Amino acid sequence: MAKTVHKFSLTARIFIGMVAGILTGTLLKALFDDSGDFTVSVFGLTLSTYSFLVDGIFHIVGKIFIASLQMLVVPLVFVSLVLGTCTLSEPSKLGRLGGKSLLLYLSTTALAITLAVTFALIVNPGEGIQMDTDATFSANQAPSFAEVIVNMFPTNPINAMAEGNMLQIIVFALLFGIAMAMSGDAGKRLGEMFEDLNKVIMRLVTILMNLAPWGVFALMAKLFSTMGFDTFAGLLKYFFLVLFVLGLHAFVSYPLLLKLLTGLNPIILIRKMRDTALFAFSTSSSSATMPVTLETARNKLGVKNSVSSFVIPLGATINMDGTAIMQGVATVFIAQVFGVDLTLSDYLMVIITATLASVGTAGVPGVGLIMLAMVLQQVNLPVEGIALIIGVDRLLDMTRTAVNVTGDCTVACIVGKSEGELDIDVYNDPEAGSKQETVDFDHFDKNKPLS
Repeated sequence: MAKTVHKFSLTARIFIGMVAGILTGTLLKALFDDSGDFTVSVFGLTLSTYSFLVDGIFHIVGKIFIASLQMLVVPLVFVSLVLGTCTLSEPSKLGRLGGKSLLLYLSTTALAITLAVTFALIVNPGEGIQMDTDATFSANQAPSFAEVIVNMFPTNPINAMAEGNMLQIIVFALLFGIAMAMSGDAGKRLGEMFEDLNKVIMRLVTILMNLAPWGVFALMAKLFSTMGFDTFAGLLKYFFLVLFVLGLHAFVSYPLLLKLLTGLNPIILIRKMRDTALFAFSTSSSSATMPVTLETARNKLGVKNSVSSFVIPLGATINMDGTAIMQGVATVFIAQVFGVDLTLSDYLMVIITATLASVGTAGVPGVGLIMLAMVLQQVNLPVEGIALIIGVDRLLDMTRTAVNVTGDCTVACIVGKSEGELDIDVYNDPEAGSKQETVDFDHFDKNKPLS
């Protein structure tokens, strides 16, 4: 029976779980509304069928799945980044990695928001829409750029790991790895331990990936059982325009950039990103998807650990192309709804602000809304306009997260190729990394190591 299940690839199983979850959630939404729900009595307790499934089973399974992925983020980033840094043959390479990565991430973000503003001005998504503009929205205050720079350096690295402050973890891991490289035999012995730790953590990633279809099913079922399609009324043009620009950036901008800068076949990258994109879509979190993104970059795309361990965590922290696209379209949409005419200089300010904010707000909760609030304030648009698009932002957030992780792997391949740290044979091998996909739990021999 187990063999029948494993006939399907991981991608197919995740997709089946996603579709089944969407159908289940939609069916629950249709059957168990306020008038159609029914209750049952169990051991004297009255339970709502809808609440038992949605707020009980689906909520618990989905939360456990997300928590399991997030559990791996800090140890994975720290161990892999220390391991990659301590094996660098030349110290100047670290500076080149950082410079190339930051330049590429900022460039793709600027391109993303430029595309978004351009198409929004062509389509005019907010034209003729009359909506309730009395809605209010409050965004957390974004830190200044100086505060971001200072806060990158941890006073307590253990506390930074406990809080999941990714920029501080990256800085500490880099310093720790450099110190190991300069410590002679002691550093080499410690490096061997980190190599073993890295293998164990990546095996844990593989195990969780095989459980992903169930987690994805629960997340999709809960989302679609609570989201009414009437939410999209009046926002269809905005919704589909954002989706279109996201698709354009993922399937045109990234492939062109990869082809021009490396000569690699971009179709191979898009094909190998399927699993990671599905993870990102279901979790709506680049950070939670990071273990899977790293596994894809290393084992499927052939990016060496010395590059992937730095570029991928940095991208999950500052690469916000999908969010930038939402900001560009949302700015034009809100301006049109409120009847405000923006000048060319205003649109240039939107592009500059959103690009720089992708770094300036790194690690801040609710970063997408904070960044949009900053952009709106720069061009004197009411921040309350954010409340107009919140209703449909959940699905868009899922899609733009998939775009973000695709950008992370694209930049990792470009930087890896430029540094001679990309295995071309692995990249071109359609089966590369596929052996990582399946763990047969029914025939698991605990006395025999997994291969």
